[in-house]
Amino acid sequence: MLKNYLKIALRTLAQSKVYSVINITGLSIGLAAAMLIMLYTKDEVSYDGFHANNPNIYRITFKSVTPGGVLENTSAITGYLPGPKFSAGTPEIEAFTRYRQHRNDVKLGDQVLSQDVYQADRDFFRIFSFPLLSGNPLTALVQPRSVVISEEMAEKHFGTVNALGKTMLFKDSFDEHAAFEPFVVTGVAAKCPQNSSIQFDFLQPLPVPESQMQGEAWFNSSLNTFVKLTPGANSQAVSATMNRIYQSDARDAAKAVAEKYGLVNKRYYGLQPFTAIHLDSQLNAENGLMNGSKPLFSYVLSGIALFILLIACINFVNLTVARSLKRAKEIGVRKVVGGGRYQLAAQFLGESFVLCFAAFVLAVLLVESVLPTFNQLANKALAISYLFDWQLIAGYIALFVLTALLAGFYPAVVLSGYDPVKTLYSRFNFSGRNYLQKTLVVVQFALASFLIIVTLTMRSQFNFLTNMELGYDDQNLVSIEKQNLTRAEARLLTDELLKSQSITAVTPKNGGQWGTMARVNAGTDMEFSYETVGYNYLSVLQIPLLQGRTFSETLASDSTKAVLVNEAFVKKAGWKNPVGQEVDFWYNPGEKYTVVGVVKDYHFQSLTSNIRPQLFTMKPGNPFGKVFIRIQPGMESASLAHIGKTFRKLFPLVPYSYQFVDEANLKSYESEAKWKQIMLFGAILTIFISSIGLFGLATLAAERRMKEIGIRKVLGASIAGIVALLSTDFVRLVALSFVLSFPAAYYAMQKWLENYPYKVEISVWIFLSASGLSLLIALCTVSFQSVRTALMNPVKSLRRE
Repeated sequence: MLKNYLKIALRTLAQSKVYSVINITGLSIGLAAAMLIMLYTKDEVSYDGFHANNPNIYRITFKSVTPGGVLENTSAITGYLPGPKFSAGTPEIEAFTRYRQHRNDVKLGDQVLSQDVYQADRDFFRIFSFPLLSGNPLTALVQPRSVVISEEMAEKHFGTVNALGKTMLFKDSFDEHAAFEPFVVTGVAAKCPQNSSIQFDFLQPLPVPESQMQGEAWFNSSLNTFVKLTPGANSQAVSATMNRIYQSDARDAAKAVAEKYGLVNKRYYGLQPFTAIHLDSQLNAENGLMNGSKPLFSYVLSGIALFILLIACINFVNLTVARSLKRAKEIGVRKVVGGGRYQLAAQFLGESFVLCFAAFVLAVLLVESVLPTFNQLANKALAISYLFDWQLIAGYIALFVLTALLAGFYPAVVLSGYDPVKTLYSRFNFSGRNYLQKTLVVVQFALASFLIIVTLTMRSQFNFLTNMELGYDDQNLVSIEKQNLTRAEARLLTDELLKSQSITAVTPKNGGQWGTMARVNAGTDMEFSYETVGYNYLSVLQIPLLQGRTFSETLASDSTKAVLVNEAFVKKAGWKNPVGQEVDFWYNPGEKYTVVGVVKDYHFQSLTSNIRPQLFTMKPGNPFGKVFIRIQPGMESASLAHIGKTFRKLFPLVPYSYQFVDEANLKSYESEAKWKQIMLFGAILTIFISSIGLFGLATLAAERRMKEIGIRKVLGASIAGIVALLSTDFVRLVALSFVLSFPAAYYAMQKWLENYPYKVEISVWIFLSASGLSLLIALCTVSFQSVRTALMNPVKSLRRE
C-alpha cells in the first residue's frame, strides 16, 4: 500500500513539473528561513553554556540608590574589593576572579602593535572551562609577568602552538612612562568558542594597586567580578550575606566619602547568572565581555521566519486545491472502484510528505549556500556543522513533519471529499468553497505589506540617522590616537603635520569619552561630558559659537580659569546669562572656572543618544589622547602618507592607526544597517512566495470559469475585458489585506522608533508605497494567468462540458 502511494505520488509530481517546482521552491525557502533562525536562536540561548561549572557561575552586580530611596542605576561593573571581601566572608563562594579589558602595545621585532589584552585573577581557569593546549591552568596566571595566549596568536607570533616558555614584550598603552617588559608565555589556550562572552587572545594576571584595596575603593567601578558558588547554594542567601559584609566593611569609608564629596548613594549587591549575561538588556556584556545581544532580535527574526514558512504552507494549500480540478476524474474513478476517503486522504498526505522531503533537502542546500551572508547580517560565525546537533536535528524533523501535515491536511480533507458523480460528469465546481483560499491570500499579502512598511520605515530611519546634520563638519576629517599625548608633543606633532600643503588644520582632544561632575549655582551638583581640547578645537571641527568667545592661545589664564559649555549644559544648569557663571570642581580644592563662551549643541555621540551637557577645558594636567586633522579635499593619499610618516618619526614605539571621522560615524549605525537588510530580504522572500500563492488562486479561478470565459468570447468580449474580470476579485483581496497590515505595522514601527531620540515621522507615503507595490505585484502575477486564459480558443473551453 505504502509503495503504491509513493509510486503514484512520484508519478503525479513528475507529470506536473511546473506545479512541483513552484511548490518545492516555495516550501524550501520557507524551511530554509526557519532553519537559519533555529540556528540563530539556538546559538543565542546557548551562549556561555559550555562551562562545566554552570549553573554555579555568577557575576556580582549592584544597585545604586539615593539616600531618598530613588534607584539611580543598576550595574555589573564593580571595583577590586567585592571579589576578595565577599569570598572571604561567604562560605558558599568557592572561588572568584576579577576580569577586565586593557590595552597594551606589543613589540615584535621592529613592529609595534596595539592589542586588546585581558587581565584576570589566578582562579580564572578554575571557574571557566577554557582548555589549555599547553600549560597548567591552575598556575598559568600566578606569576606577575606571565601571559596566556590563544593558539591563533601563538601561530601568528611564533609560527607554532608550542610557545610555552617563550617571551613577548608588552607595554601599557595608557602609561606614557611605561617601558616594554618581557612576559613569559605560561599557557596556550584553545580558540574560545564563538558563543562565548569571553574572547581573549592575550590573558595576563590582574595587577591589583594597593590604593584599590582601601575602604574607599568600594565606590570605584572598573571591572567584572565573577564567583563560583558551591553546588546547590541559594543565590539569594549569598546576596544577603554579601550585603551584610558590604554594610559592615564599607561603613567608615562611606562616612569619609560623604564628608569629602557630599551624600553617597547606598549600594545593594546581587548576583547575575553567567548564562543570562548575553541576552540581558540592562546588565549586558561590557568591559571585556563580548557580543551582547537582546531577546528582541531572536523574536523578530523568528517572527519573520514564521511568516515566510506560514506563507509557503498557504501556497501549498492554494496550489494543491487549484490543481485538484485536473485530478477530479481520477478521484471520482478511485471512489467508484472502492477507494475510501481515508485512503484518498492518506494518498494526498503522502504526496505532501514526498514534496516536503524534496523541499527539505533543497532547504539544507540553501542554508549552506546563504550561511556566509546570513552570518554577516546577523554578526555571527555559524557553521553548517551546527545543523547536525542532535537538538537541532530533532527540531528539523519536527519542523518537517509539522510542515508536511499543515500543508497537506486541508487539501487531503477537501480532495478526498469530492462527489464521484459530479467529478465523472465534469459538473464539479468550487462555488462557495474558495473562502479559505481567499482568506489565506489576504493573510499572505497582509504579512507581505506589513514587512514592506517595516522595511521602508527602517530604511527611512537609517537614511535620517546617516544624513542628519551633526552640528559639525565630519567630511575630510581624519583622527589618530596617541595615549597620554603631552602639550609639547601635541605642539610638535601639529607643527610637523602642517608642513604639508595637503593638511589645513590640526587640533588635539582627550581620548575616549570622559565624564565627571561639578557644582553650579553655588550648590547644585551636575554631571556632564568633560572634554579637554586645544584652543582651536571649535574652528577645526567647524562648531558654531553662540555666545561669548572661544579659547585664546595668547591668554594663559584660559588654561586654568576658563571653560566653554554647550547649550544642553546651560539648559540643565538653568542659566539665562551663562557667560560669567562659575563651575566649581569642589573635590579639587581651589579648582573653579568661569564660563567664557557657549557652544552650539552638536552630536559628539551617535544619534541613538541625546546630546548631553558638555564642558570644554584646556586644563594642563589633563592629557590628550586623540588628534583631529583637517585635510584638503582630493588629497587623501598625500595627506595619509604624510600623517603616517610624521607619526612614526615622532613616536616610533607607538602603534599607528587612523580613521576618517565620517566613516566612523557611519559605522556606529551598523546595527540599523543590518536590520534594514534583514527586513529587506524578509520582505522580498515574503512577496515572492505570496506571488506564487496568488498565481495558484488565479489558476483556480481560471479553471473554474473556463466555460464562462468561452461563452463571453463567443459573444464578443474583448481580451482586456476578460483580464479585468479575472483580476478584479484579486485586487479586492489585496486591498482588503491593507486593512489588517496598516494598523499593525503603524503600531510596531511606533514602538520601534521609541528607541531613538532623533527619529523620522511615519509618513503617509510609506503606506501608499507599500500598497502600490503590493497591488502592482498582485496585478502582474494575476495578469499573467488572466491573459493566458483570455487568449485560449473558446472552442476548447466549451467542449469541456
